[in-house]
Amino acid sequence: MPLGYSFQITPQELEEIFARLQPYFPKYLKKIDAQSYGLRFEFAPFTGREEEPYEPATHNDPKLSYVGESENEAEHLLREKAGVVLSNLYEKAREEWKDAAYVAALKAVVKDAPDLWKTYQHEVRALGTAYDYLRTPEAAKEWPSAVSRLVDAQDRSKAAAITFDKRAREIAEVHDKHLYADLGCDAALKAAGYPAAKDWHIADVREYGKGYYSDWDTNPPLEEQVRRLIEQQDAHVAKVGRLSGATVGH
Repeated sequence: MPLGYSFQITPQELEEIFARLQPYFPKYLKKIDAQSYGLRFEFAPFTGREEEPYEPATHNDPKLSYVGESENEAEHLLREKAGVVLSNLYEKAREEWKDAAYVAALKAVVKDAPDLWKTYQHEVRALGTAYDYLRTPEAAKEWPSAVSRLVDAQDRSKAAAITFDKRAREIAEVHDKHLYADLGCDAALKAAGYPAAKDWHIADVREYGKGYYSDWDTNPPLEEQVRRLIEQQDAHVAKVGRLSGATVGH
């Protein structure tokens, strides 16, 4: 059977390799299947709280330590193959562990993010309603009160954005720490029990806490997005006030 890119391994060799590697198999290894394309390793589910799997050293093992090809070609090749099997096993284990560690870390930081996101969505929708109302004839009859309600909605939206961003930043830090896991961000959050998180706004971890955002920052945290929205709304309301002669005290 193929092994890596250059080895072929026979069933007889595999049986001998397994016998020699037995002391080095991790306790979470459940099964090894010999497939036409190579070996398939099956492990007990990782929690992500275990120590990261590392390949144990075998150089002091008399049945696995290095033997030169000129000294014993058959034994040299068998031990080389055993080394590849062991490396592949622990590489696969490490891949699965990384995913589990990623999911476990997300479970620890998500906390109340679903509720905070719902609150933010509610407040932003309310802000949109308050702003749209200003364009109606009814708003002209109570312009100061309508604008005042807009300001209140702006304040609530900004507060909700700041609160969600605090949690989102923690989630972004986990994403960044586990950047090299096989799971993508949405898949990891789904595995952690939050499939709806694909709709959450989680900016890149380096976007949080910046003192200034330029126009080139197209995916800033929610606080900055809301600030930009409020700035646009305020400019529009001020222009309407100038052109109509209406004034509103803030």
